[in-house]
Amino acid sequence: MSGSVSHGNVVYLSGQVPADFSAPLKEQVQTTLAKVDNLLHEAGTDKSKLLSAQIWLKNMSDFAEMNEIWIDWIDPKHKPVRACVEAPMATPDILFEVMVTAAKD
Repeated sequence: MSGSVSHGNVVYLSGQVPADFSAPLKEQVQTTLAKVDNLLHEAGTDKSKLLSAQIWLKNMSDFAEMNEIWIDWIDPKHKPVRACVEAPMATPDILFEVMVTAAKD
């Protein structure tokens, strides 16, 4: 499975999860978003060009905490469309997963 695929001027990232599943939610979100930054950079783009984001939370009760981190991370001048749902995760200790699509110049 690819971590990212480019087609024309669009980059699609696969679902990204934290490296440390035992970490608390805040750390899981922060480290996962750092992975997204790195993958976007490798693909020749960045978070200011995000088009969409899909977020999965193990518990929707974590939405407010996740959203604070998201707001601090996202480029306030270029906010993507976003969906967030509660879902059972592939591994029980994963609390957060994100998949994004971004434009490239």
